[in-house]
Amino acid sequence: MRYFGEMFEHPRLWPHSRRFFPIALLRRVFSIFILAAFSLQVGPAFAASHATPVEGYRVLHAYPHDSSAFTQGLVYVNGMLYEGTGLNGRSSIRMVDLQTGRVLQEHNLPAEYFGEGLTDWGSNLIELTWQSHVGYVYDRFSFRVLKNFTYPGEGWGLTHDSRHLILSDGTATLRFLDPRTFQPVGHVTVTDHGQPVLNLNELEYIHGEVFANIWLTNRIARISPATGKVLAWIDLTGLTNLLPANQRLGEGAVLNGIAYDSLHDRIFVTGKLWPKLFEIKIVPANAQSR
Repeated sequence: MRYFGEMFEHPRLWPHSRRFFPIALLRRVFSIFILAAFSLQVGPAFAASHATPVEGYRVLHAYPHDSSAFTQGLVYVNGMLYEGTGLNGRSSIRMVDLQTGRVLQEHNLPAEYFGEGLTDWGSNLIELTWQSHVGYVYDRFSFRVLKNFTYPGEGWGLTHDSRHLILSDGTATLRFLDPRTFQPVGHVTVTDHGQPVLNLNELEYIHGEVFANIWLTNRIARISPATGKVLAWIDLTGLTNLLPANQRLGEGAVLNGIAYDSLHDRIFVTGKLWPKLFEIKIVPANAQSR
């Protein structure tokens, strides 16, 4: 980005630019702009969510996580963790050992691509890119590129049910794609009491619901894929306090990344540039006051 205006056109890049001066003034302008945009776009959904159950969490385990990984997608399949990372020149897909956080296998994307959501389908992995309108299909075992495909709009998060891929693009819309042709077969608008919920980011399909990180917040929305209604919020506020004190998070290190171990019914969450990945148990809203 070379001009001030370009940064406003690409808000997902704000935390990663260091080319504009003065820095202190710029940070203040960005903070005001983000807060204003957030209150206008996401605020109504959260304001209305007072009647929607807000669930808590309990941390069961903490695992090491590569603090240089700008996490965009997270998948747990057959005992192995797969991760998609972003940023131009740093985007990759990885096979990661859960216990140690060690990267066992890696494929780097061309530098012009900003990696985004990641999911599995059969023996393959499928990955989105942010603004390039290009997705990739990989062999899950060799990471060999099998094919690529195109789609309109931006790519943010990706998951699947038994029949379709489910894609988020930063708006309040979830798109359903045919996993063989990658053509759209439907969509649903995500709402909380009639208000659209914007900034749907990384996705995971759990117990018939779509779990979605809401970008720039500490909340995950539990969404009905049939109606788009938010069934509950999961408030993960405080999770960053469990990160090592000497590894404070920098700009852009927001909550992002949900993976589900269907065999053992385990949920994992992490964030961009976080040094830890957490296994959590959801605490129902009515159980938190007991």
